[in-house]
Amino acid sequence: MSIIEVNNLTKYYGKARGIVNVSFNVDEGEIFGFVGPNGAGKSTTIRLLLSLIFPSGGEAKIFGKDCIKYGPELRQEIGYLPSEVFYYERMKVIDLLKYSASFYKKDCTKRMVELSELMELDLNRRIDDLSYGNKKKVGIVQGLLHQPKLILLDEPTSGLDPLMQRKFFNLIKEENKRGVTVFFSSHILGEVQKLCNRVAIIKEGSIIDIQDIEKLQKDTYKKVRILGSEVDEKRFEIEGVSKLEKNNGAVNFFFKGDINQITRIISEQRITDLTIEEPTLEEIFMHYYE
Repeated sequence: MSIIEVNNLTKYYGKARGIVNVSFNVDEGEIFGFVGPNGAGKSTTIRLLLSLIFPSGGEAKIFGKDCIKYGPELRQEIGYLPSEVFYYERMKVIDLLKYSASFYKKDCTKRMVELSELMELDLNRRIDDLSYGNKKKVGIVQGLLHQPKLILLDEPTSGLDPLMQRKFFNLIKEENKRGVTVFFSSHILGEVQKLCNRVAIIKEGSIIDIQDIEKLQKDTYKKVRILGSEVDEKRFEIEGVSKLEKNNGAVNFFFKGDINQITRIISEQRITDLTIEEPTLEEIFMHYYE
């Protein structure tokens, strides 16, 4: 069952491009990555899903219901953490969270306390006394206190120190284990690689690929490094080879195709070392953007 269904979703801000003909599905219980640099259209997509803004074309459904028509109803079961958090600064954290909890038709007190203790958040401090990282913790607790069925995360770890990031990732994994679906938007590819089952890559407002994380790494390119003082890099100028370069006696390149073709050429060379490995997600991502 698809929790999120997006079909040709388009948003223009006047003449400025937001997103164009974006389509993807997110399955129930999945952690789905949404990857792209700033300005690619990630936040626009999330705001459309939440009906915070309205589309210029196309449609989006959550739990099988139109996001615009059923927006208030759907948001009862959605947890949202925006990339930037802004609050009523004169309020205490506990007052803000109680105010947020009042919008849901359930008692959120126990979960609110559990999450605050986990994130080491002082409920009695005033919002304007908090650092940006602690305000982000408030956003995490606020987004999860009602135990939503779907969590939308937009650059969630900005402002968090490494220890808090690890706690946050563990928290999201635990939420996912109990059946929560997660839509994780980020430009930090290492985060996506750790958490997600599948990833969509968005460029200039359009989806350019959707792949399983493992398939994206294993079935695309091999990263090859050959060490030897007499290696002729020109022998590797064949179809499927990209980013070919030679530095300090080492020949480096990416290869997509029949690996036997490359190993045959290598066997004809006098080499001292050879490494063939999977590229990192960052390297794959840069390939898509170049």
